[in-house]
Amino acid sequence: MDQIKNVLEVEKLSVVYQDRSLFGKRTSFQALTDVSFEVRRGEILGLVGESGCGKSTLSKAILGMLDTAEVSGEIRHFTPRPQMVFQDPFGSLNPSKTVGWILEEPLRVYGKYDAPERKRCVLDMLERVGLERSYAKSRPGELSGGQRQRVSIAAALIRRPRFIIADEPVSALDVTIQAQILDLLWDLHRELNLSYLFISHDLNVVYSICDRVMVMDKGRIIEQGPIEEVYDHPREEYTRKLLNAVQF
Repeated sequence: MDQIKNVLEVEKLSVVYQDRSLFGKRTSFQALTDVSFEVRRGEILGLVGESGCGKSTLSKAILGMLDTAEVSGEIRHFTPRPQMVFQDPFGSLNPSKTVGWILEEPLRVYGKYDAPERKRCVLDMLERVGLERSYAKSRPGELSGGQRQRVSIAAALIRRPRFIIADEPVSALDVTIQAQILDLLWDLHRELNLSYLFISHDLNVVYSICDRVMVMDKGRIIEQGPIEEVYDHPREEYTRKLLNAVQF
């Protein structure tokens, strides 16, 4: 794989969850098996599959968020500070804090900026995601679902990462707001030269924004390629089944 052209490389990644029952018996569940792929610089790579196929486990493994699971294989990052945009912005935002505090905290922890610089970064980022500066004083519960997702995107971008994992970022929104958030993600991708791993169960959404797509079934990547090629000429029966269930 060409490291210069990639922001992420995953090779033979497997994840096993261990669980101990009430009577002490240990059971295991293989969530991912031999997953290999790369995310190229400046591209949007889609990941599709039905609920429970392992999509979210993959995103958490990439970001090192699986402390209690057995993870094997290699995950190689070639950009600093990769971030995630979550499906449920309300669950990922601290409801007791203002939007300004939420966006400023990563910069405070980072320690690179003084207080005036942090405030300026927060206000500039709000404008970049399409929110007025006054929203810095609001709390998440005072915002609409679309506004909260814009804040979640701003929080992911505040430290200027080059690689974003978007895990079902529009599935909790109504269709009109979905389109607005997708337009925002596309504009940010173009303006900031971002790379995305875009995870969704909605094949229409993936088709509208992604360059390439991977299809996951039961913890395995069974098919991947350019979006037009996979959608127009699927090789796998499972991919055909997913596509046949969608109205384009």
